[in-house]
Amino acid sequence: MDISIIIVSYRVKYFLEQTIRAAQEALNGIDGEIIVVDNNSPDDTMTFVKPRFPDVKFVENKTNPGFAKANNQGIDMAQGEFTLILNPDTIITVDSIKEPLAWMRSHPKCGAIGVHMIDGDGRFLPESKRAFPSPWVSFCKIFGLSKLFPKSRIFAKYHLRFLDEHKPHAVDILAGAYMLCRTSLLRQLKGFDEDFFMYGEDIDLSYRMVQAGYENWYLPVDMIHYKGESTKKDSMQYVRVFYNAMLIFYRKHFPRFRVVVYPFIKLGVWVRQSLAMAKRLLKRVFCLKSKGDDTTPWVILSNRTDSVAAQAGIPHYASEIPATGKARVLVDNKCYTYSQIVATIAHESRKGLTFHIFSDENQLIISPKMQ
Repeated sequence: MDISIIIVSYRVKYFLEQTIRAAQEALNGIDGEIIVVDNNSPDDTMTFVKPRFPDVKFVENKTNPGFAKANNQGIDMAQGEFTLILNPDTIITVDSIKEPLAWMRSHPKCGAIGVHMIDGDGRFLPESKRAFPSPWVSFCKIFGLSKLFPKSRIFAKYHLRFLDEHKPHAVDILAGAYMLCRTSLLRQLKGFDEDFFMYGEDIDLSYRMVQAGYENWYLPVDMIHYKGESTKKDSMQYVRVFYNAMLIFYRKHFPRFRVVVYPFIKLGVWVRQSLAMAKRLLKRVFCLKSKGDDTTPWVILSNRTDSVAAQAGIPHYASEIPATGKARVLVDNKCYTYSQIVATIAHESRKGLTFHIFSDENQLIISPKMQ
């Protein structure tokens, strides 16, 4: 078998269904399998999704053991030469399978591959390619120097923004939202470190691959990563869990930096949590002020616009994306393949446009902010 796709899910049933449909489309003509490990979702995720995909292998955990352990369960089952670690709020394309597989086979020292991730509105996600989080790189990330100087080779190494996002690069760290790996190497390294519950496990695995003598590569192939509720960067919980994961990483790999790094990370956690709290308060104030009917016009991309408009409850709409101004663009998944949807969002993305997908199977709108 060529590839095993492992998806760890938790309470994102509509996104998960969409991710599986896109993955099945991307596997057309490729010998592959899809394994879904659900971490005890408290909603009806499994009863909703399982009957729709009889060819998918499902594992239903009775507790939530975390992202790392759930992925390891899938890795133990994987039959593919390669394994794709994939988030449940993603849309992959035919090219985001075929091109990385071809690259892997022509580069025997390539251990893992990441791709050009965009969010649901087509904006590039800088975590698609990252450098190793040395003490200096971590300091610049924690205290915002990488944001102040986003193109600097000195201050902005964390996200490597000075590297052209439209060209392939050998990089240190890949994101666990999409991580194509050699299955044999995953097993040699014993998969993800289960000391990481959520966040940091992809950094640790990427680092261990490089230590084992392999290269990690970033390829400029588009895919969508919605980034769900659990990864909101203005969440105090995110700040706490993310930086605790950094402490685990340093304890494991760089204990000699303990005296220097730990105080900075703990100070950084306090600073970032304070900023997160202030940001959330400001958001609430401005959201209250701007509450009311959203008059942003709709654009429906479909060959059955009237039917989609009726099912989605949209009374007025256009059928072409405007060159300027605001618009909410709704793409019909019955008329567009997922590869076409990703290409449309990537190509048409600009300020003022938001993109949504009409799920014909469920007759509802899947939105980037939907949870």
